[in-house]
Amino acid sequence: MNTATATFTERDVEEFFDASTQNYLSFWDSEGVLHTGYFADGNTSDYQAAADATSRLLGDDAEITATSRVLDVGCGCGNFVFALARRFACQCEGLDLSLERVKFAAQKRDELPPAVAKRVSFRHGSATQLPYEDGQFTHVVSQDALFLIPDKPRSHAEMFRVLAPGGRLAISDFLQPKLEISPRARKHVYDRVRWTSGYSLVGYQQALEQVGFRVKLARELSPHLARTYQVLGKVATARAAETANPDARDWMLGFAASCKEIEVAIDQGEFAWGVVVADKP
Repeated sequence: MNTATATFTERDVEEFFDASTQNYLSFWDSEGVLHTGYFADGNTSDYQAAADATSRLLGDDAEITATSRVLDVGCGCGNFVFALARRFACQCEGLDLSLERVKFAAQKRDELPPAVAKRVSFRHGSATQLPYEDGQFTHVVSQDALFLIPDKPRSHAEMFRVLAPGGRLAISDFLQPKLEISPRARKHVYDRVRWTSGYSLVGYQQALEQVGFRVKLARELSPHLARTYQVLGKVATARAAETANPDARDWMLGFAASCKEIEVAIDQGEFAWGVVVADKP
């Protein structure tokens, strides 16, 4: 990781997502979905279908079953948790640093069919101090969240701890392929979401192995990251033209502008996306 830059604290990350949650839900997506999409089977423009495909991909890679006990670290508004509970009928818990997002996820849980809702729970907490017993889960999963944690080695050790022997970690996450990041990428990709620094795909694997994980697979999927921001940028521009709310319009246009800068960062190798699956011996 590049540690030469100014660092954001865990508190900085928490405050940013608490403060931005309601604007995001009001202006952009009332369901709280904003994860990288996996554009498969000829899909080039349907973001929601691509986001659902990412959830299916991770669920398949994790080999989750109805007997699994799953923890989603950095669950956000709970959509991945809900998808897993519906698809596999497994027990799922979501944990997030943002209390506002946990509250939203808990409200959505209450709207689910009782048979699904009883398998889902949420908790506010830090990935660097998981509030669970050793070996409590068969699976730990995460979508595009672990990159934000300032003390990544500690979070890796905590995820390893709460997994049972033979348990599996399956994550998608943002990557930092280069140590040196341009000021433009720092502004529009990193500082925008309070992200200090990350790993290359190789570095990610090495970091997980250092706490005891055995990496099963690692894939860089950056073309899907680029397509995600191409699609979202177009959607934001179209929505801005249709809205009468000046605050919403400014938010959408600002997001659309950042999407273009993010595409440049991807092209220049300053921002990437990948999937890593690892087992606890």
